[in-house]
Amino acid sequence: MKREKFGSRLGFILVSAGCAIGIGNVWKFPYLCGELGGAAFILIYLIFLLIMGIPVLVCEFAIGRGSRYSVAAGFEELEPKGSRWHHTKWIGIIGSYLLMMFYTTVGGWMMYYCFRSVRGDFVGATPDAVEAGFADMLGSPGTLTMWTVLICVIGFAVCWFGIQKGIERMSKVMMTALLLIMVVLAVRSFFLDGAGEGIRFYLVPDFAKMQQTGIGNVIFGAMSQAFFTLSIGIGAMMIFGSYMGKDRSLAGEAISITCLDTFVALMAGFIIIPACFAFGIEPGAGPSLIFITIPNIFAQMAGGQFWGALFFLFLTFAAFTTIVAVFENIISFDMDLFGWSRNKSVLVSVVLIIVLSMPCVLGFNVLAGWEPVGAGSTIMDLEDFIVSNNLLPLGSLGYLLFCTRKNGWGWDNFLAEVNAGNGIKFPKGIRWYVGYVIPVIIMIIYLKGYYDKFVGEGPAMLAGWMAVAVLLLGFVLYCAFAKKKA
Repeated sequence: MKREKFGSRLGFILVSAGCAIGIGNVWKFPYLCGELGGAAFILIYLIFLLIMGIPVLVCEFAIGRGSRYSVAAGFEELEPKGSRWHHTKWIGIIGSYLLMMFYTTVGGWMMYYCFRSVRGDFVGATPDAVEAGFADMLGSPGTLTMWTVLICVIGFAVCWFGIQKGIERMSKVMMTALLLIMVVLAVRSFFLDGAGEGIRFYLVPDFAKMQQTGIGNVIFGAMSQAFFTLSIGIGAMMIFGSYMGKDRSLAGEAISITCLDTFVALMAGFIIIPACFAFGIEPGAGPSLIFITIPNIFAQMAGGQFWGALFFLFLTFAAFTTIVAVFENIISFDMDLFGWSRNKSVLVSVVLIIVLSMPCVLGFNVLAGWEPVGAGSTIMDLEDFIVSNNLLPLGSLGYLLFCTRKNGWGWDNFLAEVNAGNGIKFPKGIRWYVGYVIPVIIMIIYLKGYYDKFVGEGPAMLAGWMAVAVLLLGFVLYCAFAKKKA
């Protein structure tokens, strides 16, 4: 089957950036910035994005373009005969499905809140009414199901038309609109009365405040966010690498995508943090910032109905571009593994993803009594933990080792693929850094994430989950270091 290709370089950059630009940029980044000291956190975040995020992204693109397959078949195409690298493909396959099992639900929330904003639900609403509205949404299986199904159907409908006529065309329109909306909202936030203090907090590093928060906490938070923001580790970027031509080098493309992704994250903070200061609201309010804190701001703001609708439309676009990108990854699994047509894979996948999304939907109401990863947790928290704390870092670790080890694809083959075409070249002399230093950083992030998650849940739970962490890490290292079969 002939491999599809992007119609233009701009299409590739916008589609890949759309995959990276998601809820983590516009939801998690602003409240982390609020919690961890503002500009000082941002500065450290940008450093880690440069020294860690970009090299991993380049590796994922290279495996995709070099193999012309998704993660489901890419390792088999490139690995030496008798090696065990292909076992790591299950990290990407399972990770993509698990990610969509809860990401579609949150994407549905964004669409629903955009609808509520257009309808004027937040105009003149009291803080208690806004909070009650969020609780009512979570408590209604019918509401959550309807919006989850709707975003799944629309997302797979885009994928039905293929790369150029579907995903690339949609991304050009939606990403352009997203960026324009962000600029308008940021300008509006900038000129709010009382926003000056928030702008200083966001742009002027305060290292004394960083010491109060804890230097280690700020550094680790920035390092983790830089690692997770690019959606690397489960093959979501590899699939778009497989649709690329050889005319451009991969390092330059990875830098362009990272810059666009970072711009969106920084602009999201510029929208939210000055507005929080202007209305006397805590910017480090955590995950409730978007669905409770922000609607309260728009309820107090002149023209709040318009600005609220625009804000949640922006959030919907950010979530939807990621959803479509990962849907394409899932569709490619069937095409690469079973030789299915695109249309057959779309029809099967839309039903499968809707069904698999139901545990997350029901986890907030019918199954709310089950707390799988500690007190107050939900099924979504479990799914997010498996993906964010396990499969993303482990998958990225696999890519780095595969591209640098002699029993994998190998450094020379990797460099030849990465540096093919015009553009910025990937430096040859950093093999030791890519093959050893970054993997050690990833393993530290991975194990510390487990420790932080379960340290307050009792010794037994901590010991049990840490054992799981070590076993999963051992699986990747076994695939990487096991001797080839005779």
